[in-house]
Amino acid sequence: MSWFAAHIIMSVKLKSKQQRRFPVWENIVLVEADSEERAFQKAERRGRLDEGDDDGTFTWGGQPATWIFAGVRKLTACENFDLPPKDGTEISFLEFELDSKEAVRKLAQSGQVRMRLNERFANRRRLKAEEVSNHRRRKLA
Repeated sequence: MSWFAAHIIMSVKLKSKQQRRFPVWENIVLVEADSEERAFQKAERRGRLDEGDDDGTFTWGGQPATWIFAGVRKLTACENFDLPPKDGTEISFLEFELDSKEAVRKLAQSGQVRMRLNERFANRRRLKAEEVSNHRRRKLA
């Protein structure tokens, strides 16, 4: 069995009000599976299970709302994906591009900044474990 990080996209849908903005969460969930295909299936099932309104109690901005599963944005093999994760295991990564050193500092302090997400795998649903591992090695070299 191998370990994967599934990037599950969930959005908020207001029940009784027209929306101009769509809050989105990217939940990164550990998945153990014997193949990438199975890990992707498990991630999709998890996303569908997370849909809903918590028995009518979920609100957003004081308005009745529901979580909608939008999809699995990406699936990456964890560092040392054939071993169980432990303290310090890198489970996933995101690459951003910022316009200044000041923006980097603000981001590191949870400040608001404009950024570009450099998703090298944007046109692929899943990442092959060896491709992710090779990509990381190139970035670290």
